[in-house]
Amino acid sequence: MQHGLTNSDIAELVAWRRKLHQQPEISGEEEKTALEVVDFLTPTEPDEVLTGMGGHGVAAVYDSGVPGPTLLFRSELDALPIEEISTAPHRSQVPGKSHMCGHEGHTTILAAMARQLGRKRPARGRVVLMFQPAEETGAGAAGVIADARYPTIAPDFAFSLHNLPGTPLGHVRLKEGVVNCASRGMRIVLDGKTAHSSMPETGTSPMVVVSRLMPALTGLSAGRFDSDDFALVTITHTEMGERVFGIAPGRAEVWATLRTRLDERMDDLVAAAESLVREEAKNDGLKHSVDYHEIFVASLNDAEATAHLRAAMDDEGIAHDERELPMRASEDFGRFGHGAKSAMLFLGSGENTPQLHNPDYDFPDDLIPIGARIFMRTVANLLDAPQSSNGNG
Repeated sequence: MQHGLTNSDIAELVAWRRKLHQQPEISGEEEKTALEVVDFLTPTEPDEVLTGMGGHGVAAVYDSGVPGPTLLFRSELDALPIEEISTAPHRSQVPGKSHMCGHEGHTTILAAMARQLGRKRPARGRVVLMFQPAEETGAGAAGVIADARYPTIAPDFAFSLHNLPGTPLGHVRLKEGVVNCASRGMRIVLDGKTAHSSMPETGTSPMVVVSRLMPALTGLSAGRFDSDDFALVTITHTEMGERVFGIAPGRAEVWATLRTRLDERMDDLVAAAESLVREEAKNDGLKHSVDYHEIFVASLNDAEATAHLRAAMDDEGIAHDERELPMRASEDFGRFGHGAKSAMLFLGSGENTPQLHNPDYDFPDDLIPIGARIFMRTVANLLDAPQSSNGNG
């Protein structure tokens, strides 16, 4: 397989990344970004392009026509509801929205792969470039996998990357096992009965229950982060009653984020939190309801998939280690690991760069060829090297 990008390729990819940066779309709204991806990929002549996956997702298939494994590489299309404060010429042109997580850079790395796959297909098997929507809300991967067309591109191996500020530029963090936590947003609604503030005893206020619930929920946190028993509950929002002085409240909401290293531990934490809410509401004669939002499963790197990424980086002379992993943050790429051998790496974006979700963050263009090299070497090692493999081609 032809390997490497020309100087012209890199210049065009950088310009395209900056174009995407100027026109960010948040989770669920990535329609124009998806069209940009399809337009950019068209000259590479993919064998199949699936659009509208999981919302606005795009899957481009590069098929050798020879039986072999299917490799899926995922990037994200969505931006964030953050006002950018950068003075860069390519800063966001959309008020209140910006690519402060680098997803447009990850997407450009996959576009760099498309350039090379368009010139020469792998010797066997096929490569699927998955441009996924709605990663930030946790809905995108689940939506893609639930799409009726997904079984036609279901991979044997799935790979992804995320840039990582605070890590030297181009240096990779990678380990097998847990790399990102499971998490979910828990919204608790408590309903009682309003009353005149001069006669609060004639109503049923949720105030006392709210005051007990917040410390009780955070008290479910347990275990060291390096333990599979780790659990963390963070209260993120609460509101109660109307903003007036004449009404004693009859309704309240408490929002909390539940976080664990493992999905099984999350099941236990959810059960404990719901039991706590149920008992507290019952004790004070309140009705209650619970619903969940932004549900992320744990991301676990498969040993074999991780070994393939390590081998590719060794072949390319790219430094890597296991430091700073796993992370408390969540990533919806973990869902791809439920049906494939999957692994995600973290590509250093500089020790002194702004952190992700900071309003002055900007994806380093120098990472585009580095990320593409790692992934293209992975393709070459798995699909071009002579070896036996079971795959669905």
